[in-house]
Amino acid sequence: MPGPLEGKVALVAGATRGAGRGIAVELGAAGATVYVSGRSTRAQRSEYDRPETVEDTADLVTAAGGRGIAVPTDHLDPAAVRALVDRVDDEQGRLDVLVNDIWGAEHLFAWDAPVWEHDLDKGLRLLRLAVETHAITSHHALPLLLRRPGGLVVEMTDGTAEYNRDTYRVSFFYDLAKTSVLRMAFALGHELGPRGATAVALTPGWLRSEIMLDQFGVREENWRDALTEVPHFAISETPRYVGRAVAALAADPRLSRWNGQSLSSGGLAPVYGFTDLDGSRPDAWRYLVEVQDAGKPADVTGYR
Repeated sequence: MPGPLEGKVALVAGATRGAGRGIAVELGAAGATVYVSGRSTRAQRSEYDRPETVEDTADLVTAAGGRGIAVPTDHLDPAAVRALVDRVDDEQGRLDVLVNDIWGAEHLFAWDAPVWEHDLDKGLRLLRLAVETHAITSHHALPLLLRRPGGLVVEMTDGTAEYNRDTYRVSFFYDLAKTSVLRMAFALGHELGPRGATAVALTPGWLRSEIMLDQFGVREENWRDALTEVPHFAISETPRYVGRAVAALAADPRLSRWNGQSLSSGGLAPVYGFTDLDGSRPDAWRYLVEVQDAGKPADVTGYR
């Protein structure tokens, strides 16, 4: 049976690991052809110096039932991004889904460091990687996406608009980056909506990314071992959960109802009926407000 996204073409910018990889795989599982881009390749790692590569992600997309195509790309390089989009155009003649998940700045921010104490070069580099890359990619990719009505642009961030409005996120540069991406989706909604496309901001919850699992010294198979150290980690989710959110959005004939909005994986799960890989539906942002930030003991009852 063909998947709901059979014949659709997606570009997941920043698909090497984490949410980007989860999104690419779930788009592939729905039948899409997925171009996956990023800087980490089997031939050369980015400054993260981690083992995940865009080629690995493309293989996972194909194994899931789609067609994964790896295109190593530095999204701070406008010429490289233009070449990437030109390749999609030459090979497919269309683009139905653009996911801007470029980040690459885990090593550049300091927790609770005020702007005058934060390393300035690292902070400005963070903004370039997290904000400028998204603008460059949208600039070059959106003309192709707009050729056909019904296109979807997903701006990936950390936190909903409501949560980030009221909550200081990590430090000045991190807070500014994640809030800027939320505003990007709002602005793109105004520009794309009248032209037949939809833009949304989307956040996962507490993501069990490769980096997060390594930080806690666990694997996906035994992630609950980390709860002895960080009990609230019980609300965490796999990257595939937010991937299923993107696949559901892309297949929704009423997609335009979400235009310009800030969405979350946990908020969309009951709307579309998808679950995480373990069959649960973690609602991390509601949990953070009502349990963790309220100073209550960890208890995910009613939240996953």
